Amino acid sequence: MAAAALSLNNSTSTNSPTLNSHKPISKFTSLTKPTNVSFNFLTNTPPRLQHFRPRSSVSESSLSVPKEAEAEIEADDVEDDPTQELSYLDEETDPESITEWELDFCSRPIIDIRGKKIWELVVCDGSLSLQYTKYFPNNVINSITLKEAIVAICDDLGVPIPEKIRFFRSQMQTIITKACKELDIKPIPSKRCLSLLLWLEERYETVYTRHTGFQKGSKPLLALDNPFPMELPDNLFGDKWAFVQLPFSSVQEEVSSLESKFVFGASLDLDLLGIEVDDKTLIPGLAVASSRAKPLAAWMNGLEVCSIETDTARGSLILSVGISTRYIYANYKKNPVTTSEAEAWEAAKKACGGLHFLAIQEELDSEDCVGFWLLLDLPPPPV
Repeated sequence: MAAAALSLNNSTSTNSPTLNSHKPISKFTSLTKPTNVSFNFLTNTPPRLQHFRPRSSVSESSLSVPKEAEAEIEADDVEDDPTQELSYLDEETDPESITEWELDFCSRPIIDIRGKKIWELVVCDGSLSLQYTKYFPNNVINSITLKEAIVAICDDLGVPIPEKIRFFRSQMQTIITKACKELDIKPIPSKRCLSLLLWLEERYETVYTRHTGFQKGSKPLLALDNPFPMELPDNLFGDKWAFVQLPFSSVQEEVSSLESKFVFGASLDLDLLGIEVDDKTLIPGLAVASSRAKPLAAWMNGLEVCSIETDTARGSLILSVGISTRYIYANYKKNPVTTSEAEAWEAAKKACGGLHFLAIQEELDSEDCVGFWLLLDLPPPPV
């Protein structure tokens, strides 16, 4: 696609810029039509998480079975009992290495004996080496309860108080932030809680729907926000952009360079998420060029970039960051050609199960990226 001057609704740009031609991008391939992208999942549904271990009131010494059989029994018990709470730490993981958590504290579509919705705390780390769940009645939901639960997790599993906790529900921001601040934890509002989001989707199918108090058709009490997009801050302006695509092998190279070349950005553990992609699969993305690429990438790095989507009705690109912040990232002049390319890009992203990327460069034909974010656009969890 021809590069377009980023139109960000400021005094120096127009709402409908003309498209400017540019040289072929050396690393990226321009996306000009819908592409049938083969995207192979390990299963038809997100992978089952097999690391569950229930809390038990029976001491290990009282069980006259081998430890291997004991582990199998525990796993079976959890799968058979949807009321069971989980407390697990991978034996091969150094507890001190788990410094960041993903957390959800919300009601579930389950009614208790009082006829009230049960609340649940679900905690994991990005690698699922730590997994913890606990149910609560709806009359104890406050920052004190959450603070005590965080401390209890650390005591039960022998892990340190985390440095950061990510969460994705804006309605719980006050409670979570207060609990975190009292424990000197940095709260991070972010939809980049992908391990947690997929786990919640799995728990809905394997746990909540099998609970005796499950309420079919019950809508989430705290639905995710999708607010109207706002104007982009001045420090996030770019100069030009283009719809592009990269073979997955090249995407992997860019991700590996995040640490080796000190490039700004973020990656995803696709193996953990159960996503298998052929090296030749073309992944859609957005390339942004800026004469101040490094400062731009540095600012973007602190935003918890979640996804990019096209709004063909308004002729714009929408950048989602944090929990519920949506920016008008760019505008383009609507015509049959640009609309077709925007639709093709969205179709390619959908064919990839939501996988896409954002690349920031000094020039659109640069060999290297200054910033690279691998993104996954997931639907909201069913709870």
